[in-house]
Amino acid sequence: MRMRSVFSHTAQAVAESALIALLVVGLAAGTTFAGKGGGGGKPGGGGTTSGSTLTGPVMVLDQNSNGSSNYMDDITFNVSTSATAVPTVGLRCYQGTNFVMDGYVGYYSSYLFNRWFTLGSGYWDAALSATCTARLFYNDNRGREQVLKTMTFTVAP
Repeated sequence: MRMRSVFSHTAQAVAESALIALLVVGLAAGTTFAGKGGGGGKPGGGGTTSGSTLTGPVMVLDQNSNGSSNYMDDITFNVSTSATAVPTVGLRCYQGTNFVMDGYVGYYSSYLFNRWFTLGSGYWDAALSATCTARLFYNDNRGREQVLKTMTFTVAP
């Protein structure tokens, strides 16, 4: 009689565990599918969207007055998009494989800070050129970055 009770209890515990696991998987799957809207997704696709422009860099402060992007110059971009009311430009720069700068500027009326980038950082070697990539993007309603346009340019020492 005691042996039957142990088997019965074990079988009930296994069944209960399986039911809990099934519920957890079902809830996770339901949450995943609920987040997928029909036809939402990225505008355009492939990282760029027609109707959006990103041009520049445009000099704000040209330290050596040569008209080109150099270390410690201040630059901005010409931005236009119909994809969002709050476009942002992210700028990342590398010297070879060394990451030397990452900055963000909002190109919308309520943005509270300067609308330019200073090409330099504590990691930047002033004697070397850098390759910078600007990306025009916005954050969707789930906080994901949706890139509309990108451009790459060189910054001289």
